[in-house]
Amino acid sequence: MGKQWMKPFGAVLVASTLLVGGTAWVAPGNYAYAAEVQGVQQNVINVVGKGEIQVKPDIAYLSIGVNSTAETAASAQKANAAKVQKVSNLLKNTWKISADDIQTSQFSVQPNYTYSEKDGQQIKGYTAHHTLTVTYREMDKIGELLDAASGAGANNIENVRFTVENPESYESQVIEKAVANADVKAGAIAKAVKRQLGAVLSVSQGDANVPVFYASEALMSKAADTAGGTEIETGQVKVSTILNITYEMK
Repeated sequence: MGKQWMKPFGAVLVASTLLVGGTAWVAPGNYAYAAEVQGVQQNVINVVGKGEIQVKPDIAYLSIGVNSTAETAASAQKANAAKVQKVSNLLKNTWKISADDIQTSQFSVQPNYTYSEKDGQQIKGYTAHHTLTVTYREMDKIGELLDAASGAGANNIENVRFTVENPESYESQVIEKAVANADVKAGAIAKAVKRQLGAVLSVSQGDANVPVFYASEALMSKAADTAGGTEIETGQVKVSTILNITYEMK
């Protein structure tokens, strides 16, 4: 009875080891199973395949800031609130941007300091700062929008970030490229050790990566005396993924 129980137990240990890649402890009398496990562990190739494609961004996040300086914190904040309201009205009413796509990302009122040997450090006025992050999808009108915001009182255009709104739509493409990349690597390894590449035993996917492209200040601005306004070059972003693939090696 005990002998019949031990064999299935040994088989369970072997199956578990194949799944997790560990070292099996096998009960006495089951050495054949241990040899089989060790052999399988030695005859695999593990590689990392990377797939990426370059795509045009279809969404931008604009950081539009307003600064105001005054003698008191309250007066600086009040003056800035009026400017921010004017910019916000422009975005919503003239540019028809939904309120859901306009969000306050920064707000502060800070003292400004001066220093002299006679008086030491002194507070000289306050600066209120308010940044709106605007989600915008019309790539060819970004420069025009920033010019309009500046005209309405936005005096601190901080940055423009580009990305793709639905990276999932590119997932099948990057996965295919990652598998092809892994096949090449595994094939080269098998050939180098004079073996043949067998079936895929396991695949796991890392997180998909969608880098964000920041428009530089040079890309965002033109000289004031030129006929054109601000020009924004969207460039391209890379959508990528990583696959960890284990192959059988014959």
